[in-house]
Amino acid sequence: MDKIIEKAATLIEAFPYIRSFRNKIVVVKYGGSTQPGEGGSPTVMADLVFMETVGMRPVVVHGGGKEISRQLEKSGIESQWVNGLRMTDKASMQVVEDTLFGDVNLRICDGLEMLDGRARGMSAKDAGVMFVTKHFATVEDNGEKKQVDIGYVGDVARIDPEPIRLACEEGTIPVIAPIGLGPDGESYNVNADTAAGEIARSLQAEKLVFLTDVNGIMRDPSDASTHISSLHVNDVEGLIDDGIASGGMIPKLRACERAVKGGVRKTHIIDGGMPHALLLETFTREGIGTEIIQ
Repeated sequence: MDKIIEKAATLIEAFPYIRSFRNKIVVVKYGGSTQPGEGGSPTVMADLVFMETVGMRPVVVHGGGKEISRQLEKSGIESQWVNGLRMTDKASMQVVEDTLFGDVNLRICDGLEMLDGRARGMSAKDAGVMFVTKHFATVEDNGEKKQVDIGYVGDVARIDPEPIRLACEEGTIPVIAPIGLGPDGESYNVNADTAAGEIARSLQAEKLVFLTDVNGIMRDPSDASTHISSLHVNDVEGLIDDGIASGGMIPKLRACERAVKGGVRKTHIIDGGMPHALLLETFTREGIGTEIIQ
């Protein structure tokens, strides 16, 4: 009986959050490392369907870097990186597009629909959502900075949020592959963290949540007691400059910073391997991970 009463108490605790988030958009960046089979929790799909069922409007933007690397290797194409971005020639871009939209996106949609959710898979290019300019990487050569062409890699120029809003209003969960349309009409690979931030900003989302393989940000990664639960957006730059945030955490923090300054109320970086991480972050007083706020 005590366990049943505890379940009822949990629902009562969640009730004001459910009510306050009704009809609010929450953008979830679903990284490749947090998807089932890559160490992520299998409860993410259930969390998303639950959120939509109780009246929220979740929007999923997914990555798939590990799967892309595997498929490139199978195709005999070596993965090369410049400043953390994958060099993407014409052949690589075809593999990227086939993997992200034809494989990862489809699997996420199937997973949601198996739980009686309604999903709508979108390539941000084909849906007319994301328009990009060609990205040139800046590298240092003998003390001089120069720009390097790394192929079909894009910087977000413009987001049209209307196709996403329409999908939400129809009661579906948009699942978006971060492939942008370039000025030459070609497909361009866009960093999924950056794409999620720009999409959240264009939608004026209530929340932007990054599912990662770590529990937010720690001042010392080897010491759990240094975990940062809440962070002001103006402190982001200092964390990067001081080296506390590095590697793949930098584009996430940059995306959070830009999203919050652009009107998104709260952003979160949480451990996508924790069971029901999305529900814990959204419907409990304590929350998990690190929140970045204005």
